[in-house]
Amino acid sequence: MGKFYLEILTPGKKFYEGEVDMVIVPGVEGEHGILIDHVPVVIALKNGILKIQEGNEWKEAVVHGGFIQVEHKQSIIMSDAVEWPEEIDVNRALSAKERAEERLRQQLSQVEYIRSKAAMARAMARLRITKEI
Repeated sequence: MGKFYLEILTPGKKFYEGEVDMVIVPGVEGEHGILIDHVPVVIALKNGILKIQEGNEWKEAVVHGGFIQVEHKQSIIMSDAVEWPEEIDVNRALSAKERAEERLRQQLSQVEYIRSKAAMARAMARLRITKEI
């Protein structure tokens, strides 16, 4: 297998840049594994865990939606936010989860329901990567 170039961008910064062996992304239709010479495609991402393989080492980060544009020898991920596990405040994520659960128990408008579901998904992804759930 060969390596390909991966770049991960958020509105505030370039989160990651480098040569990788593989990346696994949480697509809205399921997980997708990307290798060098992958067929060109754009995949919509959901909140979840992004896995990056560099040689024998795997790195994980939480991605909060966005998309990945895949070319034969490079891929670019654009997302609202991406976080390494050590950047996550577990207590804050637990509090966000509890707030979202409470809002979901209430009779909310459809817009508030969708927002609460999104907040819950972000909190759960953060807690999953920190192994707190």
